[in-house]
Amino acid sequence: MASRIEDYALIGDCETAALVGRQGSIDWLCLPRFDSPACFAALLGTPDHGRWHLAPATESGAVRRRYRDGTLVLETEHETAEGAVVVTDAMLPRAGNPAVVRLVEGRRGRVPMRMELVVRFDYGSLVPWVRRVDDDLLAVGGPNAVRLTSTAPLRGAGLKTVADFTVAAGQCVPFVLTWFPSHQPAPARVDAADGIRRATEWWRDWSGRCRYDGEWREAVLRSLITLKALTYAPTGALVAAPTTSLPEWPGGVRNWDYRYCWLRDATFTLYALTIGGYVGEARAWREWLVRAVAGSPAQVQVVYGIGGERLLPEWELSWLPGYGGASPVRVGNAASAQFQLDVYGEVLDALHSARRVGLEPDENAWRVQRALTELVAEAWSRPDAGIWEMRGPRRHFTHSKVMAWVALDRSVRAALELGLDGPVERWRALRDTIHAEVCEKGYDRELNAFVQHYGAKRPDASLLLLPLVGFLPSRDPRVVGTVELIRRELEVDGLLARYHTDADLDGLPHGEGAFLACAFWLADNLALQGRQGEARELFERLLALRNDVGLLSEQYDPIGGRQLGNFPQALSHVGLVNTARNLTRSGGPAEHRPHAAIRPPAARAV
Repeated sequence: MASRIEDYALIGDCETAALVGRQGSIDWLCLPRFDSPACFAALLGTPDHGRWHLAPATESGAVRRRYRDGTLVLETEHETAEGAVVVTDAMLPRAGNPAVVRLVEGRRGRVPMRMELVVRFDYGSLVPWVRRVDDDLLAVGGPNAVRLTSTAPLRGAGLKTVADFTVAAGQCVPFVLTWFPSHQPAPARVDAADGIRRATEWWRDWSGRCRYDGEWREAVLRSLITLKALTYAPTGALVAAPTTSLPEWPGGVRNWDYRYCWLRDATFTLYALTIGGYVGEARAWREWLVRAVAGSPAQVQVVYGIGGERLLPEWELSWLPGYGGASPVRVGNAASAQFQLDVYGEVLDALHSARRVGLEPDENAWRVQRALTELVAEAWSRPDAGIWEMRGPRRHFTHSKVMAWVALDRSVRAALELGLDGPVERWRALRDTIHAEVCEKGYDRELNAFVQHYGAKRPDASLLLLPLVGFLPSRDPRVVGTVELIRRELEVDGLLARYHTDADLDGLPHGEGAFLACAFWLADNLALQGRQGEARELFERLLALRNDVGLLSEQYDPIGGRQLGNFPQALSHVGLVNTARNLTRSGGPAEHRPHAAIRPPAARAV
C-alpha cells in the first residue's frame, strides 16, 4: 500500500528535489534536475522501480521528524526496542554534481539498521550496470551514473544493493549518493557530516534574510523555504511541484506532470517572494519570464520548461502502475499547446506588479508587455481553455475575460504612472469595452453572481479573483453574491472545489479533491469584505491541513482526510504566504491591486 502523500518530506538543492517517506525511504528523485527522468520512482510504482530505504531493521516504535530550524535539512528519529537513531537527510547546495546525503547517528543503545538501494533510471524502466570501484558502488545506465559511498558493508542481492549494520550510541554511519554524467570521471567524494553542515549553513543564511514579521511567521517561513526549494537556480524558474502524476482523486485519471513553470503563477509568486524580502529571487523570476515569452506574441504558452523550453509533449509511462493505482502516469504536459486567454493578464500583472513592489524598470519587459497587450487586443473575444486547462470544448470563460481586462488595465496604468510609450487611449477604450461585456454576459442577474462562462448557471472558484485583481470592489453586491454562490455550490467541509467537474466540460471523468489555493482566495475575499473572524478561522483550518513538517499538496480530500495531487505544491504555499500577510495587516498582496485594499478593523485581535 502506498504511503499517504502527506507522509513525505521534501529535500532539495534548488535544481532538483527528492521525497523522503516517514519510514525512511526516498521514493522519488530526478537527477540532475527537476524534469529529468527519475532514478527513484517507487512513488509511482513499486520498490523495484527505484527507491532508497534506510531505517531500523526491526519495526520502529515512535517516529518523529522535523526540519532543522530555517533549513530543508530533515531529521527523522526512530525509537526501537534496542535504542534510538536519527537519520539526517539533505541535498547539498550545488557547487558541482548533485549529491544526496544520509547520515545515521546512534542516540541510545545499539540499533540494527537496514539499507536497500534500488537505482532504476528512466522512470524505473532501466536496470543499470552496477559494479564496485574501490570501496564505492557505481551504477551506470545510458547517460547517467550514480556513485554510493559509505562505511557500511555493501553487497548485492537480487538486483539491489543492501547493507546490514548496527549503530551504537555516539556512532555515525554516512551514505552519499552522487550523480554525474556517465562519460565523465566520478567526482571527488563528499564528507557526509561536512555536507550536512554546509547545507544547514546555506539554508540558515537564506532564511535568516526573511523580513516577514507578522503572525504565523513560522508557517510563512516554511512556505518560503519550500518555494525557494522549487526554484531552478540556474534560470530563476519556479516549478509548480517536483512530482508528476500524483492523482487529484484516489485511483483517478487526473494525473499531470507539474515539474514545469506556469506563467499564471507569476504574480502571486512574485508577491510571496517580495513579502519575505527576497527581491533577488523575484528579479530572477521576472528575468526568466521575459526570456520565456520572448519571440512572437502569438506563440506565448501557458507553461514552459525550467530553462524556458516550449516543446513539452505529453506521453504515458505504461510500465508504472501509478500512485495507489492511479493511472496513467504522464510525462510532459499537453496544456502547453492550449490557448488560455487569462495567462496574458497574469503575465502583464506580474510585470506591472514587479515595478510596484520595487523592482527596477526593465526596458525589455516593457517591450514584451506592449507586444502582449496588442495580442490581447486582437484575441480577447475568442473562446479559450480557461484557467483550469479544460480538455473539453473551448468556451468564453468569465475569468479569462476578466484577465484580458487586467492585461489592458495594467498596461494603461504602467504607461500613465511611469510615462512609458503606448497607445493609451485605444487600450483604455478596449479595457472599458471588455469590462462592460463581462458585466453583461458573465453575470447572471437571477443568481446575482458571476458564472463560470457566458450562459452558464454554475460558479467557478476562479471568480474569487475578481476583487483580488481589481475588476470590481470586494463589497460590490455582485462580488458578494458571487462569493455566496461559490460557497453554496462548491464548498466541501469548509474547503472549495474548483468547479463542478463534468466530462462534457473538461473532457475527463468526475472526481477531484478540494483545491487548496481556492480556499486561500476565499479567505482573502472574506477579509476584503471585513469578515475578519471568518477569514482567520478558514486560514487556521488551512494551516491545520499541512503535514507534520509544514507541507501542502495541491488538493485535499475532506472525506478521506488526506492530501491529494502533486506535492509539495508551489501555488498552495504561495497562497499561504499571501493570505497570512493579508490577514496580518494592511499592505498585503491584495492591497497593491486597484480596489482591493484590505483594511482590518482597529479592534482586530493580534
